[in-house]
Amino acid sequence: MIRWIFIIVGGVLLGGIIHLVSVLAMPRIASQDAYARLAPVTRLNAVTPLPQMTLDAPLIPYLDPAFAVAVCRYDLGNGSLKLTVPVSQAYTSVSFYTRHEVAYYAINDRSAGRKVIELDLMTPQQHAELPEEEDVTAADRLIIDSPTTTGLIVLKALIPEPGLMAQARASLAAARCGIVAAPVK
Repeated sequence: MIRWIFIIVGGVLLGGIIHLVSVLAMPRIASQDAYARLAPVTRLNAVTPLPQMTLDAPLIPYLDPAFAVAVCRYDLGNGSLKLTVPVSQAYTSVSFYTRHEVAYYAINDRSAGRKVIELDLMTPQQHAELPEEEDVTAADRLIIDSPTTTGLIVLKALIPEPGLMAQARASLAAARCGIVAAPVK
């Protein structure tokens, strides 16, 4: 009897370990993650508005149809990135994800406190190489450190009424995402 209990407990523990390892490894080995699905329809280091959601073939699953969505697929290998997003009428949010879909930063129009969300995205190495400027304070310049050189920036604008779809899409279309030339030393 005790032997069967040890076998059952051992089987449950082994199954739990296998399940945990497979769940943690899935984002690394999945071939059709968000970055791979967006690569054919987006440009690198540029904001691309996504088409309106359809139920039959969603580009990114589980997106709320009450939001207009745009994506900036970035690569920081050639320098830091400057992101400028005009705030829409209702609500605007910007979320940052690594290449393997790990969220590492988010900001919205209310926390930005301005009519335009402006920030610099760079690797920790690029941030360390920035010259110390006494006239630029932390309040003047928002710098985000990306844990990886590639990833996604997802921009969302709320559409409170169906008639405001064009305004929300225009707000996201005016967003800019581009590599900043490194200063010459």
